[in-house]
Amino acid sequence: MVRPLSVSELTGYVKELMDNDPLLADLWVKGELSNCKRAASGHLYFTLKDRACAVRAVMFRSRARRLLFVPADGMAVRVRGYVSIYERDGTYQLYVEEMEPDGTGALWAAFEQLKIRLAAEGLFDAGRKRKLPLLPRRIGIATSPTGAVLRDMVRIIGRRWPGVEIVFAPVAVQGETAPREIARAVQWLDRPGEIDVIIVGRGGGSLEELWAFNTETVARSIFACRVPVISAVGHETDFTIADLVADVRAATPSAAAELVVPVRAEMARRLDVLALRLRRAVMDRIAEGRGRLENCRQRVMRRPLEVICGMRGQTVDDLRRRLERAAGQCLRQHRHSLAALAGRLQALSPLATLARGYSICSAPGRPVVRSAAEVADGEKVTVQLHRGRLFCLVEESRPD
Repeated sequence: MVRPLSVSELTGYVKELMDNDPLLADLWVKGELSNCKRAASGHLYFTLKDRACAVRAVMFRSRARRLLFVPADGMAVRVRGYVSIYERDGTYQLYVEEMEPDGTGALWAAFEQLKIRLAAEGLFDAGRKRKLPLLPRRIGIATSPTGAVLRDMVRIIGRRWPGVEIVFAPVAVQGETAPREIARAVQWLDRPGEIDVIIVGRGGGSLEELWAFNTETVARSIFACRVPVISAVGHETDFTIADLVADVRAATPSAAAELVVPVRAEMARRLDVLALRLRRAVMDRIAEGRGRLENCRQRVMRRPLEVICGMRGQTVDDLRRRLERAAGQCLRQHRHSLAALAGRLQALSPLATLARGYSICSAPGRPVVRSAAEVADGEKVTVQLHRGRLFCLVEESRPD
């Protein structure tokens, strides 16, 4: 009788067959992502499926963190890896080492994803972009110290506006360290009052070579910069995330050098034109003033000064009479109102009541005595008359 295999033995046998199969050791598979989730460990778990079948897959953290885009359910991808048995469940799965969007490059997909996300946050808004200074005193440049880009920009700036100061921040413009170096350079050059404008850029290259300028690190450093930034990356057809965030995008580094300063000779011609326009404007104002002065002189000559003064004096007399009439009328109205108020006050005065024969009786601690019950026999009271007072001694009080 044949000895039965244990489940572990069977699983191990099948796993060994798969591990030794050269086709399954390194292959590309395309399909649609489903049930895609990233574990706390950093491993990426998902299902790769087509219309008929599905296979479980895993991408370990060391590989997943190198992805330039964010995998999501429904995304069509191409993956490279190997097939093996997951012994605990006895199921086969795909161990993925590379992943890229199907039909487009991974770098381009990452570019589109980052562009959409940063646009939603407002990093590309035109309303926040600042104008470049007309005549910068000090220009900051962040680019590679090697190559022709720096030399070309310095030469063009010096030719167009000699004497302007350039502060250079050398950085790597490609490679893993490039984004951090570019961001640090922008932060170092971000000194309002010392640096008037910053140029960030490099020469042309492939998408991979320009990728440092498509990273979130560089984009956010430019966005946070308080000094206006010109992005000058690659050739005219190249377009990067840095171009979208910067205040001004230059087609090339040489174009950035031409944008940042004017040509001194052209500026001198513009100043000459402005000076001529100012001179003409001043002469026109002087001529206009002379014309008005001449008109005034002619009017004075046509009408003697004594006549003019007499007419003005007559106007003053008329205004004085109108003021006197208005003041008299206002005074009479106020006198009438005062008399009416005095009459009302007299009618309400307690003195008027006393004049008719009435009196007011008061006792110590009581300003007015209204009832005989308030006064005891033998108590002193004061009686206020219309004229004078009586100081009396109560012989008898009758409250009734």
